[in-house]
Amino acid sequence: MEAFYWCAITFSQTLGTALGDWVADTGDIGYGSGALIFLAALAVIAALYSWTGVSKVALFWTAFILTRPLGAMVGDFLDKPVNQGGLALSRPLASAVLAIFVIACLFVLPQRAGTYQRSLQDEPEG
Repeated sequence: MEAFYWCAITFSQTLGTALGDWVADTGDIGYGSGALIFLAALAVIAALYSWTGVSKVALFWTAFILTRPLGAMVGDFLDKPVNQGGLALSRPLASAVLAIFVIACLFVLPQRAGTYQRSLQDEPEG
């Protein structure tokens, strides 16, 4: 099972990063607009998860892969030079901005435990 995990991680990282680079380098999209494209795609995945019967497993893996180009685009947007479509922040400053954003999301967005419905088959015999 561990081999499957590492294959999935490697595949998603490679595919996601390549997809992000391709979108950013195609035409005049740039890093900021590219990030918005992937953010919108993730919003569609969230809507499909909430309001349709589409396979939750397929939606998970799609979202898992789409977070890679989104993260790469946001990182590139923060630290690439202005003439390349970025904000020209240093890497340490860009990392600090991202860390502050993640920590703020932890406090602002509600965290709740998942729910699990037990069936009769889950009850121990005896």
